[in-house]
Amino acid sequence: MSIKREWITPITAGSFLLLAVTGVFMFFHAAPEMAKEMHEWLSWIFLAAIAFHAMANFSALKNYLFQRKGQALFGAFVLILLVSFAPFGGDEEGGEHPLAAPVRALAHAPLSTVAQVAQTSPEEILSRLKQEGLAVQSAQQSLNDLVGDDMHKQAHFLQVVLKK
Repeated sequence: MSIKREWITPITAGSFLLLAVTGVFMFFHAAPEMAKEMHEWLSWIFLAAIAFHAMANFSALKNYLFQRKGQALFGAFVLILLVSFAPFGGDEEGGEHPLAAPVRALAHAPLSTVAQVAQTSPEEILSRLKQEGLAVQSAQQSLNDLVGDDMHKQAHFLQVVLKK
């Protein structure tokens, strides 16, 4: 298969333009919902275009990566990527995600209270949790009683019980 630069370069440039513009609007919280969806889904086209562009220009790319400057720049971006996944905390005040406090409060509340928040019956909440494999005994138990302090599990089961 021959990769044609006259096709892949404009596709790469066009998809970059789309992601750059929608990304800037998203950064300033001014992007309409459609722009966010396009940004997420069409990024796959950009990734494919980059892969094909790299294959079409492999010898030049290889030359850059064998030079100190190319290695330093590539290494810097790899480092930035790794740091972006480091668990440094959320906001400046408490160091945790802004939704942590409400999740924790609902997870410690009796399931009967969570049912009121969900605008459904305690029996429905118990049924949903049992369908998810939890051994629920009564509506006086809390999600914290059932799954422990793991906030990810608590948030998952809150999503289960709060769904409409």
